[in-house]
Amino acid sequence: MRALANIFHLGVKEFRSLQRDYAMLALIAWAFSLGVYSSATGLPETLNNAPIAVVDEDRSQLSSQLIDAFQPPYFRPPVMIDQAGMDRGMDTGLYTFTLDIPPDFQRDLLAGRSPSLQLNVDATQVGQAFSGAGYIQSIVGTEVQQFVQRYRGDSPMLTGLAPRVLFNPNLTQAWFGSVMEVINQITMLSIILTGAALIREREHGTVEHLLVMPLSAFEIMLAKVWSMGLVVLVAAALSLELVVQGWLAVPISGSVALFLLAAALHLFATTSMGIFLGTVARSMPQLGLLTILVLMPLQILSGGTTPRESMPELVQFIMLAAPTTHFVALAQAILYRGAGLDIVWPQLLAIIGIGSAFFVAALTRFRKTISQMA
Repeated sequence: MRALANIFHLGVKEFRSLQRDYAMLALIAWAFSLGVYSSATGLPETLNNAPIAVVDEDRSQLSSQLIDAFQPPYFRPPVMIDQAGMDRGMDTGLYTFTLDIPPDFQRDLLAGRSPSLQLNVDATQVGQAFSGAGYIQSIVGTEVQQFVQRYRGDSPMLTGLAPRVLFNPNLTQAWFGSVMEVINQITMLSIILTGAALIREREHGTVEHLLVMPLSAFEIMLAKVWSMGLVVLVAAALSLELVVQGWLAVPISGSVALFLLAAALHLFATTSMGIFLGTVARSMPQLGLLTILVLMPLQILSGGTTPRESMPELVQFIMLAAPTTHFVALAQAILYRGAGLDIVWPQLLAIIGIGSAFFVAALTRFRKTISQMA
């Protein structure tokens, strides 16, 4: 009972210390509010008002039909230019796309040949360039197919593809980006808060005060883990309720309570990592650099940014040792697909095992650090 009381009072001390750290409080507030919102809405979901220019060397009915197909709001009205204007417009950044329709394009197409169109893309406009090239290819393919069928009388395809999009029917980017950002912020802030709490103790000289008290390293570390983990957990719950479901109107299919339980287990692992990094770093700048080196692989290779199936098998195998891999998988299953405990229990067990290993490693390192200070 005395040990539990020590852990509780030490955790309350961490709350009071965090309360006086206005910069850290501002970081927490921004990360789970404007940080989530900006990440969800920062990238455009569809192409919007992309500048396009056309070099029409064919001057045919088909070329006019292609030019008329580029309509707002996806594209601005096409600008008619010549070959010299195409190079000049791309060099000066006036156009993101320039389409060159070659001479005799319609005649070669009706004759059964395979004429080509030249599409130049300004790849410095990354967001528009990637999606816009696909839009243009689809538009040109549709218009050419309709034109050829009208003149040749080609029979329609005997089979057709009827896609059915599950869990996100309109492919809304904000639905995915907001939830993934909450997950990323949980990982980032839990590591930063616990590591910063330990560094702050060392800089203020309060670690020496703790060492002369009847406290064990286990009690000191566990107090930091539960207090900082609780701060992040409450902030994540409020973010899901107020920002994700309220502000962004993202529907949550599964149980938020089950997600928060999984987040608490994940925080057990990530706060232990923060303690470990806090024992390695000697100052806040060093902790920041170490955090970057750890966070980048955890967030990029865990499946939250790109599917794990697209990564090399060696990377997939190595990342199984990271708690974020299992947390991202179960969070997507719960919040997107409405999975229950009967589905995500393997990921929960994996997080418990990985978290226990991290906790033991951090505790061993922490004991060694304070013994050297004593």
